[in-house]
Amino acid sequence: MSREQAYLQILDAASKIQWNVAMILEAKAVEAEKVRNWILNHVHAGSFENHEKQLSDPLDVHEQLVEVVEGLTKLQNGLCSNLKTVLPPEEDDSGGEGDGDGDGDFGGLFNGSFDLGDSEK
Repeated sequence: MSREQAYLQILDAASKIQWNVAMILEAKAVEAEKVRNWILNHVHAGSFENHEKQLSDPLDVHEQLVEVVEGLTKLQNGLCSNLKTVLPPEEDDSGGEGDGDGDGDFGGLFNGSFDLGDSEK
């Protein structure tokens, strides 16, 4: 397997992981909306023994949500570090964007020689 093919497989796997993360976040959002609606309709100040209990129960729920977000953040940071290996190192920051050095070839990643199935090139 060539280096370019390996890079493309890495990018494909990363995009699939990102899609799955998006599905997880969408499911969490739907779940949170259902919980919010249930709480608004069923939980009142009289549902708790005292004020301290009224504060501690929602804080427990928020802690769980923060743990989920932290886990997803760690996952995204790991993906980011993996994807950085695919990108070529930045050689010169003085040129800025749009130098024309990498138009169409992913900034020199494939050195312009990788054919993505277009036989006309």
